[in-house]
Amino acid sequence: MRVFKFGGASVKDAASVKNVGQILSQFKNEKIIVVVSAMGKMTNALEKVTKAYLDKSAELPVLINEVKEYHTTIINELGFKPDHDVRAEIENSFTEIDWIIEDEPSRSFGFYYDQIVSQGELISTRIVSAYLNEIKIENKWVDVRDFLQTDNTYREAKVNYELTEKLIGMRIPALFEKTNILITQGFIGATSENFTTTLGREGSDYTAAILSYCCGATEMVVWKDVAGVMSADPKLSDDAMKLEQISYHDAIELTYYGATVIHPKTIKPLENKHIPLRVCSFKSPQDKGTSIGNYQATKPLVPCFIYKFDQILFSLSSKDFSFIAEESLSKIFGIFAAHDIKINLMQNSAVSFSVCVDNDPFKIPGLIEALKKDFRLLYNENLKLVTVRHYFASTIDTLTKGQTILLEQRSRQTAQIVLKA
Repeated sequence: MRVFKFGGASVKDAASVKNVGQILSQFKNEKIIVVVSAMGKMTNALEKVTKAYLDKSAELPVLINEVKEYHTTIINELGFKPDHDVRAEIENSFTEIDWIIEDEPSRSFGFYYDQIVSQGELISTRIVSAYLNEIKIENKWVDVRDFLQTDNTYREAKVNYELTEKLIGMRIPALFEKTNILITQGFIGATSENFTTTLGREGSDYTAAILSYCCGATEMVVWKDVAGVMSADPKLSDDAMKLEQISYHDAIELTYYGATVIHPKTIKPLENKHIPLRVCSFKSPQDKGTSIGNYQATKPLVPCFIYKFDQILFSLSSKDFSFIAEESLSKIFGIFAAHDIKINLMQNSAVSFSVCVDNDPFKIPGLIEALKKDFRLLYNENLKLVTVRHYFASTIDTLTKGQTILLEQRSRQTAQIVLKA
């Protein structure tokens, strides 16, 4: 049994959905769980819907209608008849959104985010499943929330692996007795109270890894719009090359530092059960892509560049100019944890502590207010963080030539530099 994951770019329009059908037609006789993300940029669009609802913006009906028209266009171009069940199923998702926005907000942003944004995955999987059945690729649509159980940390939910594995063991084998292909959602789960949660942006990879782990899959395959895992973003570097194989350890390091081709939490569940991961191109499905597994080394061993834009660099110091010691650091980390903000780079001196993070518009304002209560705070915005794995000194010299360096840190294998964008 294998687990496939198709991201938003692979189902962004009718032609893309048809391409997914062509790929899966080669595997009709295998047992496969297919994890699908929201279509195109619909997660972003539904984030705007959520914000408009909480801001009581007059744009809210317009934003919802844009999402509805986007999906309706895809449904029409796939040739579904006016009375096809998929149309009613999609309408049900929008009805759920309508029920939410009818009431005054009374809970956290994260709660409403998860209830609204999750509809993107539910809609996309309904469309993909219905289309596959139309072209005689028999499959079953499955609601991942029936077995992927989490806590109630909305937007960054933590998975209850023990309960999830138990529920999967009870349900998935029975479903595979009726069909070879199961279509389900990435990114989302549910609490014990049956509220929807999400696993963090780009969390569909993580969903696929959870299912691979719990089902004991023989392989997980992520289908992307690139040839595999590249040494750099091809949009940013003409020298980017495909990595043929990557060790689990290197993959964890690359994703931790922000390599976007794979979600950071994806690798560890696979490594724990020695499940290989392949990253393949949905544009050239016949190519082997990149293999991630129990290798001794990454091949070819070349410098790998990870770029993170829209960064903010904080510099903290005590209000009484005392040392930044263990007590202060503990308080600082507690504030960052309370606001669910991941630290991308940190550096401390006797009287100051510098930290670089993503400039998340939903989280940073609250963080700034909290930090100002106990510390003197300075910060720079609109920065970029470049991480280089397996670097050479000449690599860093070339990278930083003519640029303003605000912070730099090096270890034996990894260099990180904060630069003005």
